[in-house]
Amino acid sequence: MACSKIFSGDMPELTDKIIQCLQYDFLALHSCILVNRLWCRIAIPLLWEDPFSKKLKLPKNYNIFEIVLQNLNEDDKVKLNDFGINNDTFTSNTLFNYPSFIKCLDTYTFVYSVKMWIKTKISVKIMDSTKFIFLLLIRKFIENGVSLHTFEVEIPVTLSVIGDEFFNSTFELILQNPNFLYNVKNLIVYFSERMENIKFLEIFYYNCSTITSLHILASMDDDEQVEENLTRIIRSQRKLKKISFEYQFDYSLNCLKGSNSLNTLKTIIFYGIRFDKMNDLKEVFEQLNVLESVHIIDCYSLNPNIIKQITSLTKPFKLKSLSINEMLEVELLQSLLQKSGDYIEYIGLRLRDHELSQKLSEIIKIYCERIKFFESFVSDKLELKPTLDLIDNVKQSLNFISIDHLDLYQHKPEYDIEFSSIILQNLGHVLPDKLEYLNLAFKVNTDDLEIFFKDSQNIFITKLLIKNKIYDESEDILPYIKKYVMKERRVKYLAMEECFYRKKNLFSLKNEVKEFELHGIRIQNYNDLFIDIYDFVNEIDK
Repeated sequence: MACSKIFSGDMPELTDKIIQCLQYDFLALHSCILVNRLWCRIAIPLLWEDPFSKKLKLPKNYNIFEIVLQNLNEDDKVKLNDFGINNDTFTSNTLFNYPSFIKCLDTYTFVYSVKMWIKTKISVKIMDSTKFIFLLLIRKFIENGVSLHTFEVEIPVTLSVIGDEFFNSTFELILQNPNFLYNVKNLIVYFSERMENIKFLEIFYYNCSTITSLHILASMDDDEQVEENLTRIIRSQRKLKKISFEYQFDYSLNCLKGSNSLNTLKTIIFYGIRFDKMNDLKEVFEQLNVLESVHIIDCYSLNPNIIKQITSLTKPFKLKSLSINEMLEVELLQSLLQKSGDYIEYIGLRLRDHELSQKLSEIIKIYCERIKFFESFVSDKLELKPTLDLIDNVKQSLNFISIDHLDLYQHKPEYDIEFSSIILQNLGHVLPDKLEYLNLAFKVNTDDLEIFFKDSQNIFITKLLIKNKIYDESEDILPYIKKYVMKERRVKYLAMEECFYRKKNLFSLKNEVKEFELHGIRIQNYNDLFIDIYDFVNEIDK
C-alpha cells in the first residue's frame, strides 16, 4: 500500500527523501523523470544541481550549454556566428528554467566541458571561443537566477585556458551580481603562482559571509597578499565550521586569530602542507572553543616544535586522522599519540624503513584503539609482519583496509611473488568478521589468492578492490574470483584491474559484468570504488 502511494504521488515528503538519496545516480534520476509529475519535479533539480561534477563521466551532456544559450541578444548571436556556432539550432522550448537549479560550480570541470562542447561544433578558434563562451555562460547563469551553494575556483588551469582578461572580467561580473555567490556554503580556492591580480578575492569577503566549509589550496611560495586576503575572508565569516589548509604553502594560523571562527570552527584539515612556519599553533588551538576534529594527512616537517605545541595544549587535541610519510623520531610520535591516540580513526603509513615501521606499529597498537581505516603503503616485505600484526590488534574497530605496494610499477618478479605470499597467506587470519572496504594493490599469485579466500570464507566484504600487477607469465585470477567471490556472493561491490605489463579492467568486460550481476554483485571501475583518504575525511566530517 505504501509503495503504491509513493508511486502515485500521495506521499510527497517521503518521495522527496527517497529521490534525494539518488543524488548522483544519474541513470536512476532519469528514470524517475518518467514516473509522474511529482517525481519529475523532484528529480530535475537534482540532475541540474551539479551538471559539471567530477562524478560525471566525460563526455558530459552537452545539451546543457544549448539550453543555457537560448534567447541571446543580437550581439551575442553575431559573436557566436563569427566563431561558426549557430544558436538557432539550440533547444528553444523547455518546461523548466533549468539553469536556475545549478548549485555547484567548479571552474576546472566547467571550462573543460565548455572546451569539449565547442570542439563538437567547430575546429578552429577553439581558445578564443572558449574564453568568450565561458564568460557568456556565467552571465546567462546570473540572468537565470543561479545562486550557488558550492563554488570551486581552480585558478591554474582555468587561468591558462581563458587568460587573465576573461578571468578578471568574469569575477568583475560576479562582483556586480552578489546574489550569484551570496548563499555559498562551500568554497574551494586553488591558488597559483601565475596569478597577477588577486582582486577577485574581494568577492568572498564582501559578498559571502555564511561560508561553512573553506578549502584553501596553494601550490606556491609565500605571498603576503594572498595571506592577507585569506585572513580577510576568514574573519568575515560568521558560520565557518570546517577549514582545510592544503598543499605546500607555508601557512600560519594568524588568519584565525580574533575571528568569529574561534567559536564556530569544528574541523581543521592539514593536507600536504609544510609546518615549518606554524609557530602559533598552540596559541590558536587554545582559543578554539568548539573544535571536534583535526586531520593531519601527508604533511611535512611535523617537527619537534609542532609536536611540543600540540602536547603542551591544555585542551584535548582531537586528532582523527594521521598519515605519516616521512622519517619521524619515535619519541615524538609516541608523545603525540599519548596526547591524541584515543581519537584517531584513520592511520596511514607510507615509509621505506622497516625498523621504523615496526616501532611505529608497536606504538600505534598501544595508544590507538579506535582505528576504523588503516592504509599501509609497503615498500619492503619486512614491513608486512608489523602491518599484519597491527590489523590483528585493532580489528575490533577496523572497517576499512588498504594495502598497497609502493613498488607496484617496478620490475621485481621474484620479489613480488614472495610479497604476495606473505600477505595473502596470512591476511585471511587477521581480518575482522565483516569489512566495509578492502583494497589490495600488488602482484597477486593465484595459489596465494586461493589460500586467502579459503581463510576468509566467513568474512563478508562490502567493497573488494584488487589491482593486480601483471607480468607476461602471470596467471589470470578471474576464475578464482568467480569461484570464491561470485558464486559464494561474498561481496556487494567488486573492482579489479590489471597494471604494469597488461592493463585489463573487469569493468570493461561487459559479459563478465552481467554474469556477476546475476549473482547480486555490482562491478565498478577501480578508480570509482577506490577511497581517497582526502574524500573519506571530508565525508565523515560533513
